[in-house]
Amino acid sequence: MRTMPLLRATNLKVFFLLIITCTSSCKKNNPIENTLKNEAFSTTDKEQMDAYFFIATATLSNSIISKSQIAQQKTSDSIIRQISKKIENHQTELLQEVATIANNRLIIVTDINNNTNKLDLYKLMDTNDASFNKVYLSSIKESLNKEIETFESVYKRTTDEVILKLVLRYLPKMYQFLRETEQIKQQIN
Repeated sequence: MRTMPLLRATNLKVFFLLIITCTSSCKKNNPIENTLKNEAFSTTDKEQMDAYFFIATATLSNSIISKSQIAQQKTSDSIIRQISKKIENHQTELLQEVATIANNRLIIVTDINNNTNKLDLYKLMDTNDASFNKVYLSSIKESLNKEIETFESVYKRTTDEVILKLVLRYLPKMYQFLRETEQIKQQIN
């Protein structure tokens, strides 16, 4: 009578080992499926750099647009209102072009929850009228510098003709806005 339970236990062990062996060997013996999965989801460094560039540019552009809109509403200085309108139009055009190129490359550019940009916007909205112009000019200058750095780094690293044309088209205007904001800032001080 004791041999019957031992025989059942042995048979169950063998059965489970056979199932485990078959399942693990089936996974290993399907190289076509594994190759297709690897090819479908593999990305190159170039693709990652392009995606980073588009996302970073879109995030910075959205931040600059928001700051410029706040400046147009809050400032009483016509020079700052004019430069902020120019910057807003330039960044809106850039953002639309970046979104179009990214969509063509199947890169989804979304508004990333960037707490730094939100803090900058809150700081800008909470400033009083007397110090608003200085705070806005400092903030927009910092954002333009970050965007210029992003453009220059991608310009040095990429060979993509579309991105190079985009950089060459928008970078000179960013430098011009940076100079103008610096001049206005010096006039205010």
